Amino acid sequence: MTQPGRTLAALLAFLALSACAAKRIPGTDIQDNVDTRAIVAIIDDYRKAVEARDPRAVMALVSPLYFDNAGTADPSDDLDYAQLEKALPADFEKLAGVRLEIGVKQISVDGDKATAEVFYDGHFRVITPRGEVAKTESDVQRMHFHHEKSGWKFVSGL
Repeated sequence: MTQPGRTLAALLAFLALSACAAKRIPGTDIQDNVDTRAIVAIIDDYRKAVEARDPRAVMALVSPLYFDNAGTADPSDDLDYAQLEKALPADFEKLAGVRLEIGVKQISVDGDKATAEVFYDGHFRVITPRGEVAKTESDVQRMHFHHEKSGWKFVSGL
């Protein structure tokens, strides 16, 4: 085979392989499909609702099935939908300002359940009796979702 023939064959092989490769959400290693895009969108909606300190907007993203044990065996720190709904307004009232960045690292979907591993970097101005205090918090967290009639909703991990 001649050099131009080899080059053409290599180019065609590369194009065939790249056409079969799964598409990724831009800027991530996450497979691009309807479910993963919807999950990325709900995480961003959550970020916006927290920055706006809007408890109703957050609760619109949460399933009635919500339950979070905070990663402990101690039931005193467990949080269900009703407790979250009561806690959010009081928690947001303690904040003078919020900036939250969330990077989605991984999403896995299994039927009507999904998990997203995220990195968050939060900057808060907390209202205290002595005035506002700046706080920052960064961590990796798992968010869990359930697909319902209205779409994907959080079931734990907020």
